[in-house]
Amino acid sequence: MTSAYPDLRAEPASFRDPANRVFHRGDDVLRGLDERAATDWRALAGSDFFAALLAEGKVCDTVETSPAPPGWSAVLRHERIPFVSHPYEWSHGMLRDAALLHLDILQAALPEGFTTKDGSAYNLQWRGVEPVFIDIGSFAPVRDGEPWAGYRQFCQTLLYPLLLGAHLGLDFQPLLRAQVDGIEADQIRRLLTGRRRFRPGVLTHVHLHDAMQRRNAQSSTAEVRNQLRDAGYSRDLAVATVRRLQRLVRRLDRSPPASHWIDYQRTCGYTAEDRTAKERFVAASLTAGPPTRLALDLGTNDGRYARLAARHAEYVVAVEQDPGVVDRLYRELRAEGEQRILPLVMDLADPSPGGGWRGIERASFGDRARADVVLALAVVHHLAVGRNVPLPEVVAWLAGFGRPGTRLVVEFVHPEDPMARRLLANKPQDTFPHYHRDEFERLLAAHGHLEERLRLPSGSRTLYRVVLSG
Repeated sequence: MTSAYPDLRAEPASFRDPANRVFHRGDDVLRGLDERAATDWRALAGSDFFAALLAEGKVCDTVETSPAPPGWSAVLRHERIPFVSHPYEWSHGMLRDAALLHLDILQAALPEGFTTKDGSAYNLQWRGVEPVFIDIGSFAPVRDGEPWAGYRQFCQTLLYPLLLGAHLGLDFQPLLRAQVDGIEADQIRRLLTGRRRFRPGVLTHVHLHDAMQRRNAQSSTAEVRNQLRDAGYSRDLAVATVRRLQRLVRRLDRSPPASHWIDYQRTCGYTAEDRTAKERFVAASLTAGPPTRLALDLGTNDGRYARLAARHAEYVVAVEQDPGVVDRLYRELRAEGEQRILPLVMDLADPSPGGGWRGIERASFGDRARADVVLALAVVHHLAVGRNVPLPEVVAWLAGFGRPGTRLVVEFVHPEDPMARRLLANKPQDTFPHYHRDEFERLLAAHGHLEERLRLPSGSRTLYRVVLSG
């Protein structure tokens, strides 16, 4: 380690390509390149198509800097993405737009003599609701006669999940979360049989792809490349394949399904006076301390308070359990041109764990989410009563998203509230003897200074602002 990089930390998710590796130094995101990767980068940086992608914001801002870390021939500095998310936290529309961006980049690269070595959904991140390609080390010169090396990854992490949603109405998030490398062709083939084989994309990209993989299971990659080259596979055919994939992915839309949670804001029982008082309290809490760099809105639903937070925070991560609700919010935010809110799909009673190699290749949500303001509005009762999480655990979990000085804005729904009564009615009597306001306030005080409280006009809900002590 040179004196220029005394605190360089390797990114746990960046180890699969030995030609380059991502590191962190403070707030800097750096990428070390070996000699060949450095040569490829300089050719890429001098190309017109890459300059256009940078200007359009389709790839992350990247410049070469110096000196290179020990063991590397060159080093790049990338823009820092506001919040790193994983594909199993995205909605159908988000995954579809990410797939289209990946194909757009490949379509621009191929005629200029470049390709992408990878096709993984993990090569993309988000600036609000705009996808951005981050794996600059994936670009490499294309060799005539060779297929796209990233095709299999593209299918497993992008195309197959979209087929599940568009053709079967299934949510892909649990499968992607369970398998870091995505959905295998053999897995999805078993779901798309009979007449379903003839739905768009299935015969070619599932059944034929699976058959080809099984037929060539004993062949080396070099042997398969030679077979394709001998068969006349060309760069023009590669470009045509990308265009067909683009047309297919555009067809794989899925309208957000009907859901109880889509109408929650209308059915949850707030009066107009409650809403006004709640919005004033939240707005005052967002401006009650130092400037807010990152805000979390846990249980965002239709994004009402995420939008409010975005007026006062640099960036907002809005989390909701229902994929259909998140997809609707995503589409609305795209239409509005909102760049400071990232909507994510996540069950707060089962948040994203660490995954991949050693459980750290994909960081858990808790490890990624350290915020200046945490909004937990109408969430506590769903966890403590609806999901049987002990109230002390709920409060400690919420406090864990912050650091000393973080403002926690939390709503407590009293046991006599209609929504709480509905949840309690489905539980054995006296299951939650400690679910009451005094106990909740005692727990909050154990984690920080209870700065402000407001009982809403209806009388059955109270809002709190707590400055966490660590």
